[in-house]
Amino acid sequence: MADDLLHEVLRAARDHGPAPALTGAHGPTLTYRDLSEKILGTAHRLRHKGFRPGTRMLFSVRPGPDAIVLALGTVAAGGTVVFIDPGVGPELFAGRLDLAGPGWAAAESLLYAASAPGPLRALARRRGVLLPDYAALPLRHIRSGPWLPGTPLRAISTRRLARPVPGATTPDPDPDQDAVVVFTSGTTAAPKAVVHTRGSLGAALRALATRCALGPDTRVHTDQMMLGLPALVAGAHWTMPPHGFAPSADPAALAAGLAGATHTFLVPADLAAILDSGVTLPHSLRQVLLGSAPVLPPLLTRAQRALPEVELLAVYGMTEILPVAIATADEKIVHGGDLLGRPLPGVTARIAHDGELRVSGPNLCRGYLGEAPLTEHATGDLARLDGDRLVLTGRKKDMILRGRTNIYPGLHEPAIAGLPGVAAAIMVGVPDEIGDERIVLVLTALPDAGPGLADRTRTALPGLIDASALPDRIVVVDELPVTGRLRKVDRAALRARFTP
Repeated sequence: MADDLLHEVLRAARDHGPAPALTGAHGPTLTYRDLSEKILGTAHRLRHKGFRPGTRMLFSVRPGPDAIVLALGTVAAGGTVVFIDPGVGPELFAGRLDLAGPGWAAAESLLYAASAPGPLRALARRRGVLLPDYAALPLRHIRSGPWLPGTPLRAISTRRLARPVPGATTPDPDPDQDAVVVFTSGTTAAPKAVVHTRGSLGAALRALATRCALGPDTRVHTDQMMLGLPALVAGAHWTMPPHGFAPSADPAALAAGLAGATHTFLVPADLAAILDSGVTLPHSLRQVLLGSAPVLPPLLTRAQRALPEVELLAVYGMTEILPVAIATADEKIVHGGDLLGRPLPGVTARIAHDGELRVSGPNLCRGYLGEAPLTEHATGDLARLDGDRLVLTGRKKDMILRGRTNIYPGLHEPAIAGLPGVAAAIMVGVPDEIGDERIVLVLTALPDAGPGLADRTRTALPGLIDASALPDRIVVVDELPVTGRLRKVDRAALRARFTP
């Protein structure tokens, strides 16, 4: 049978019934049997209250056990979960709402209260957050958390939905059912959303669970579904930090939360902050997955010295297809460039005539909402094949035009980041007075870098990178700007900062 998100989770529940499955930041722990009963109970009650197969549900519930149960219960009822951020601004929210065409909405009680006309909404507006009046949406409503003023009186409680129902039936396999919609980009006039099926998600979860050696003897500590759901598929114990917790802001709290954990996920910036802090991570850790931004050899070399018993895995993928490839720290360090690794089993990768990496496989999304199905995904990344391994060389949109030369920062940044004293290196193009682009190399320094890093780097560059890519200006900053929940380097902000 083809992979199926729902059946992968429910199969694990049958196999590991009394074992711990999911623990929120403040407890309690759900066993696999509890999890299964709550998912099936939610699906049963949703159908009883008129939820129909094919219905889409707007979903604005923070990561936690209630959110996981409701999301999987919605899929079990035949529906599709539409992840949406109500704080994106009224025009973009309206565009996304119109594209999604939902029949139901699920949100935190606090969100209902903060978005209703009144003092809380005014406070949010003063802080720059323009929330839609969630309760006024002409939809059926579900609330997570206690009832608060502003919450629709008839909103259904997630806790009541999830009560076990004796004899609740397991839904039939349906890998082609739309399961999740995730908005990724697009303008207010033309928003863009990725649609994953039960089958594409099931294939992704199975691939990660297998490669990461997840099983009943492992505990995953993360708020990221891309690692937490594979843990549930494999019979592992998934524990979650408090919502909004930022590892780089409190490395000691991260270390405390990881006590007893075998696996976690970090973005490179968080790993760097932990290494800088000197905090010791628990000896129980076996694997740390890294992703959402380039994972370069200098950082991995530092991490291996601090965590010699931990396997560091750099995961390459995107919303449309995850994972594509995984490389170990040893592989990336030996290679020296931005090695992505070998495509995972079932994933097909090819390099188009313009150098763009295109990928496909059973974990590829169905496509974009309202558009034709995809047969492969154009990643926007430039890559080459080194034998059977993929090596990233840059981003198509990051290309810098100087004179008649096309300069791809990804070809040079890994080498520059390997220079003594350099923690990270980003090259951006800024327009000059005649419309050409000047290259600004932005560096962050390691704690022991000492003074004169920009001058030492400028001296070393001619023997390291192509003459055509030598920067016009080198600056050292305390930290690189980041954007989004996954804290990717914000190149646009750097361009704006250094544009005259």
